[in-house]
Amino acid sequence: MTKLEHKIDFVALISVTNANGNGDPLSGNRPRTDYNGMGEISTVCIKRKIRNRMQDMGNLIFVQSEDRRDHDDKFGSLSERAAAATDWIKETGITGKELYAETACKKWMDVRSFGQVFAFKSGNDNDDGVSVGVRGPVSVHQAISISPVRIEEMQITKSVNGEPGKKRSSDTMGTKCFVRFGLYKIKGAINVQLAEKTGFSQEDAAVVKECLRTLFANDASAARPEGSMEVVKLFWWEHNCKEGQYSSAKVHRSVHVTPKNPEGIPTCVDDYEITLDELPGLVPEIIDGV
Repeated sequence: MTKLEHKIDFVALISVTNANGNGDPLSGNRPRTDYNGMGEISTVCIKRKIRNRMQDMGNLIFVQSEDRRDHDDKFGSLSERAAAATDWIKETGITGKELYAETACKKWMDVRSFGQVFAFKSGNDNDDGVSVGVRGPVSVHQAISISPVRIEEMQITKSVNGEPGKKRSSDTMGTKCFVRFGLYKIKGAINVQLAEKTGFSQEDAAVVKECLRTLFANDASAARPEGSMEVVKLFWWEHNCKEGQYSSAKVHRSVHVTPKNPEGIPTCVDDYEITLDELPGLVPEIIDGV
C-alpha cells in the first residue's frame, strides 16, 4: 500500500430525474428539502451508497446494509461482526484500545475511510467496557440542489389479494413522491493526518474516487429507477502537500453551477452552465460519471 501524502478535495454533480433521491421518513418519505425548497440528500445516504460500491469492488465493509449482509458474512448486527473480528483482544484489557482500532481499520475499508465508534468488553468483570472511537479521513457534505426542486405526487393503488383463498379487498390507496428534476452538488475531502492514523492509503483514495464516479451502479429501486440518478461530473483535486495549497472551502467554491435562464425552471443538466475558477498550482481531474 502507498502512503497517502497529499490532501484531496472533491466535488460531484449528480442529477435526479423523476426519482426520490433520499426520502424523509418524518415527512411521509417525501424527497428531502430545506425551508428554501432546495433538495437535499443526507450524508448518511451518500456514505451508504459509497459503502455499497466499496463492497461491490470486493472490499470488506463493517456497516453493511440489511440486504447485503450475506455478501461478506451472515452476522445480523454490528456487535456480532465486531466481536468475531476482535474477540482475541478482550484478553488485553483496556490497553487494547489502540490495537482494537488498528485491527478494525485494517479489516474494514469503511472504518479506515469514514471512522466508527465501537464499544467492547475489556475482559474485566468489574468493568462495563471500553468505547473506541476512530476518526476517518474521508468527510462528505450533504448534497444540496443548485435550484429549488419541484416535488410531485402520484396516487397509486394496490388491487391484488394479499392472502390466498380470500376475496380481494378494495383497492389500497397510496402516494408516490418524486423530484421532477434536480441537479445536486456533493462536496468532500480526504485529510492526510487522519489517513496516517487509520492506514488509509493512496489506493484507498482511488477506490473512493471510483465509488463516486459510479455512485448509482447497482442502486436501482422503485423510488430510483435505472437511469434516474446520474453522476454528471466529478472534480478531483490532489494538492501538493499534506495541509493543502488552499482550504477545502475555497476549492469547493471554485465550482460554479448557474442556470442559463434564471427565470425558467431547469429540466435537465443542459439548462445549467458549469464553470471553474482557476486556482494557481492546483488543477482538478475532471471525470465524467456513470
